[in-house]
Amino acid sequence: MSEKKFTQEEIEELQKNPYVRKASEKSITYTDEFKEYFRLEYEAGKKPVEIFRTAGFDTGVLGRSRIKSFRHGNKIKAARPEGTRDLRAERNGRPKTKGLTPKEQIQRLKQKVKYLEQENMFLKKIESAGRKAERKQALKKNTKSSKK
Repeated sequence: MSEKKFTQEEIEELQKNPYVRKASEKSITYTDEFKEYFRLEYEAGKKPVEIFRTAGFDTGVLGRSRIKSFRHGNKIKAARPEGTRDLRAERNGRPKTKGLTPKEQIQRLKQKVKYLEQENMFLKKIESAGRKAERKQALKKNTKSSKK
């Protein structure tokens, strides 16, 4: 995220742009349409600054680092199966447990059992390593006291 903060006037100006879903002092959330538009234009060979200007943004207000970060993030997201679509609203909070089919419930419980088994194995290894270290420490003390 850029360190530059937007003024209230800049925020109001950004929010007038149809490609902006939300703008705050520290960040901008672009619409899915803009993300797709940007991807297509970038693949066609246009420079990121040129794309933002064509879309009606004041690139001086946004700054180079914010545009560069958007380009980088958009490129990564475009490679996902979901594309550049914003998934934050869909993936918030805990996974749903209500309305699962019996088959889905069984699958979830199997995953949970597998996770807990791995966790137990890890804890046993830690406990074993701790006991080994204690024995080693005790052995060192015994050998030092017997040499005196």
